Amino acid sequence: MSELFIDHRKAPVSAGASLFECAEAIGVQVPTSCVKQGKCRECILEIESGEEFLSVRSPEEEHLGERFRLACRATVVTDGTVRCHTMRRGAMRIVEDVSGLPDQPVLLDPAVTSGFGIAIDIGTTTIAMRLYDLATGKPVATQSFENPQRFGGSDIMARIHYDTNHKGRLLQRTLLGYLGHAIERFPVPAGSIHEMTVAANTTMRDLFFGLDVHSIGQKPYRSLTEHDFRNGAAATTSITKKAKKLRLPMGGDSMVYGLPLLGSHVGADAAACLLATGIADRSEISVVMDVGTNTELIMGNRDRIVAASCPAGPAFEGGGVLCGMPALDGAIERVSIKDDGKVCVEVIGDTIPQGICGSGLVDLMSELLRTGRMNAQGRFLEGGNGTFQVRDPDIFFTESDVNELAQAKGANVAGLRIVADVFGIELEAIDRFYLAGGFALHIDPAAAKRIGLIPSIPAQRIFRVGNAALEGASRVLLSQTHRRQLEALAQRVEHVELETHERFFDFFVEGCQFVPIGAEVLQ
Repeated sequence: MSELFIDHRKAPVSAGASLFECAEAIGVQVPTSCVKQGKCRECILEIESGEEFLSVRSPEEEHLGERFRLACRATVVTDGTVRCHTMRRGAMRIVEDVSGLPDQPVLLDPAVTSGFGIAIDIGTTTIAMRLYDLATGKPVATQSFENPQRFGGSDIMARIHYDTNHKGRLLQRTLLGYLGHAIERFPVPAGSIHEMTVAANTTMRDLFFGLDVHSIGQKPYRSLTEHDFRNGAAATTSITKKAKKLRLPMGGDSMVYGLPLLGSHVGADAAACLLATGIADRSEISVVMDVGTNTELIMGNRDRIVAASCPAGPAFEGGGVLCGMPALDGAIERVSIKDDGKVCVEVIGDTIPQGICGSGLVDLMSELLRTGRMNAQGRFLEGGNGTFQVRDPDIFFTESDVNELAQAKGANVAGLRIVADVFGIELEAIDRFYLAGGFALHIDPAAAKRIGLIPSIPAQRIFRVGNAALEGASRVLLSQTHRRQLEALAQRVEHVELETHERFFDFFVEGCQFVPIGAEVLQ
């Protein structure tokens, strides 16, 4: 007896039918551009369990890791239970609330004055898109989903290695295929969309445009566009291409603009955050921490701006944590432990919990510390063989999970302390701390301070701004003036190389401890 579950839905299994056809039978859309011929390589499924019951790999699947298959080539061949999901498991949450950002009116002077445009933030883990009416500057619709390139690895260096060692620009082709389908799902004709602006970290941006990313993985970790800029061969690190060259279903003469880089791994998403927060317009000292697989840090004011990139990894987005998951329906996003030891949770979508996302992980560690169940070194102080049960029997948290998160936190804290050292201030001197990123609006700042993820500065100085990168990309889409401002601003930023700082290792080790950083003492 064979059973097949695709995106948690049971699908019928018939002799000789591909997983693609089984998905079609239950209405699960699997992206394809070649109509199941095995040529486009977009119809990727991630196998959660039961791969041993599937057909042997076809030549078209040789580029995929062991957990991934092409839906049009894999079939169920022996009795057993197979569980898998598409690379678009559901909508990620796009943060529409930007109330934490300073009140800066958008200057409406787009390059194209009629029709529609798309602003997009391509993260290593998550992609967010926003459709605008270019005549009015009003948002029309949004979409979000997981980055389908994860078959090439969960972090930037893995993607660089994959792209370097596999021919055919497979990461780019997969991403563009998914984006093309997403564009067609917007509630306007694709041909009426005339411009796109792209914010992304350096690697994700260059993969999107089809550039060779090998140089980003080698010292001094620079994009080809940055090399050209530094050598005087280009006036900017931004990129502009015709949409049809990228095979995107947009109006015939549509252009795609990739925002400029700030330096090395501090990419176009950081540049977008810089524009959205307006820190270069004020005298007070502000910090932007855009937490993600690759955390960006910006510190400065109108006189000086420094920036750095922290290789945090995907732990705070659920990666590498046994029961971790992105912020999809079913993810635990809030955790509290009552006096009687009862664990209370809140779940995205108010449904059966399937795992824990970043905000839930921050809450959980904070609560384990607060209740004395975990010490500052991340060791559990009660029984359970290093495991804390969040929800019986399937959702739990282990000391190895804590270690993954500790290293991610350590990288972020080391980056923050080095940037402050280079700028010449103590952390308590920060006037405004902008906490950006996919889960920024959903984490509890008090919990984040307790575990030492952000400085223990007064609450009134902390601003949760959600996806500031998408907001910056939107401003660039709607205003040529903002675009010119950003191009000039990007060239003023001082890039800090963390690994060359004499105290990087010390700061990293200290940052792996679960203790508050800064002046304010938490109870």
